[in-house]
Amino acid sequence: MSDLDTQKIQLIMDLRREGISDLAILNAIERVPREMFVPETFREHAYDNRALPIASGQTISQPFVVAYMTAALELTDRHKVLEIGTGSGYQAAVLAKLCRRVYTVERHLDLLIQAEQRFKQLDLHTIVIRHGDGAAGWVEQAPFDRIMVTAAAPEIPSGLAGQLADGGIMVVPVGPDGGDQRIIRLRRLGDRFETTKMLPVRFVPLVSDPVLPRPVLE
Repeated sequence: MSDLDTQKIQLIMDLRREGISDLAILNAIERVPREMFVPETFREHAYDNRALPIASGQTISQPFVVAYMTAALELTDRHKVLEIGTGSGYQAAVLAKLCRRVYTVERHLDLLIQAEQRFKQLDLHTIVIRHGDGAAGWVEQAPFDRIMVTAAAPEIPSGLAGQLADGGIMVVPVGPDGGDQRIIRLRRLGDRFETTKMLPVRFVPLVSDPVLPRPVLE
């Protein structure tokens, strides 16, 4: 057994101790090789339970936060999920193990190209990618059963909430850059929305840039 395999087992045990009990989520995290999603210089820390820096001033989230936010979505294998902020692609890869299809949007083209290569290497064909303004969502593919936002919005993004299907759930960090942020779970119930405040977190800010192009990369 390699050092990384040992570290992965330790991470799964740590997640269990921290309250992650959903076996499907733990299994998904075990099946996704996080070392493929971190820079080579951080490979030995791939299974540390902490966020790590990646290119373009972004981060790959702490595994506990990935598991926690995934659990908050209450996923089934029938769900169609929108992810805002592809980053390294790690969160999308975990989601792809749990749902029918993942649509993911990233504003940094270099990150998206690298993530696409990882998805191909891992044979993750249920992930559809787009380069563009994540804050605008993906109107052409709406509504979505679930939406996950992996950057902090200053307030609940109403445009994304409007792309939720009835009964759908959005999980989004809300709060100022560098200030107090908290994960919010938003559940759509017809024309109204039910919100639940959850875990305190620290994410990079959600940036809106409507002039970005929006082609789907093939």
